[in-house]
Amino acid sequence: MAVLTPYIFSMDARTQADFYLRAFGGEIVSVLTYQEQPEVAGEPARERVLYLSLVAGGMNFLMSDTWLEPISRGSGMELSLEFAGESEAQEAFDKLAAGGSVKSPLKRSSKGALFGQIEDKYGVIWRITNRSEAKLA
Repeated sequence: MAVLTPYIFSMDARTQADFYLRAFGGEIVSVLTYQEQPEVAGEPARERVLYLSLVAGGMNFLMSDTWLEPISRGSGMELSLEFAGESEAQEAFDKLAAGGSVKSPLKRSSKGALFGQIEDKYGVIWRITNRSEAKLA
């Protein structure tokens, strides 16, 4: 069985990781900078994050800085989070929306679960929902 782990590229991985930790709770597990690699290419990169691992909301995420060119977020991928309860979903929705834009407000769907969509201030699109008693067909 494979495990899917989101790998998010950032202009400032440490700051973005802190934002997600405030939204979901959790911790940064490890950080490796370019300085810690013997083959560092160029002084400007030395303090940048080569690899950051965090556990937030019980989920594993990987992150890395990119600085050579701006990040262009595609419209072909979104991260979908399903929470056990409505209050957890609402809290995550509100925190991720801070500084970003709400694409679809968090509200009850026809299946009984809450659903909302956000583009966070870093350009990552999140679909937030909660488990529903209704079974999907």
